[in-house]
Amino acid sequence: MENQKVSVDLYNISGKVVGSVELNADIFGIKPNQDVVHDAVVQYLANQRQGTQSAKTRAEVRGGGAKPRPQKGTGRSRQGTIRAPQWTGGGVVFAPKPRDYSFKLNKKVKRLAMKSVLSDKVAGGKLVVLDELSLKEAKTKEMVQVLGNLKLNKALMVLPEGSNKEVLSARNIQGVKTCGVGTINVYDILKYEHLVVTKATVEKIEEVYI
Repeated sequence: MENQKVSVDLYNISGKVVGSVELNADIFGIKPNQDVVHDAVVQYLANQRQGTQSAKTRAEVRGGGAKPRPQKGTGRSRQGTIRAPQWTGGGVVFAPKPRDYSFKLNKKVKRLAMKSVLSDKVAGGKLVVLDELSLKEAKTKEMVQVLGNLKLNKALMVLPEGSNKEVLSARNIQGVKTCGVGTINVYDILKYEHLVVTKATVEKIEEVYI
């Protein structure tokens, strides 16, 4: 049985519709699954955590070996060390220690999450497909002009391999991020309002996620 297709407009860098492109409905036309999208975002953010936070417990703080005052006879509370948590300069109760926050998701869950956010962009009219994106020079001004033609402010641009000039042109534009098919992730797709792809990257995405 032949895969169903979803049709969207095809633009050029001047912002004009030059045709249409057929997208695989199994990737760009499914019903989004919010639960797996949530799991994918949580995993992405957890994996970004360095986990280097550290503080000393009362056993690790220097000093405090001598009992600060007699156990009885002073009329004051009993104290065994000046490095107990209630003392200034004392150790920390349940002190945080370096740890790994990352966790894994099943491959099928990650793929479903990616398909869900891609389908959501298509359904919301937030997917912009270009016939090609090739600039003459690596200049921010040229990329700003392209984005202006497409009426985009906050966008994630998925570019094909070898798009060095385009990456350099977009790196200083606020609200715009570039990535390749191999580094695209659910979090960034959700974070940016529009998703900009070329025909070449659409074919690559369908090749990877089919």
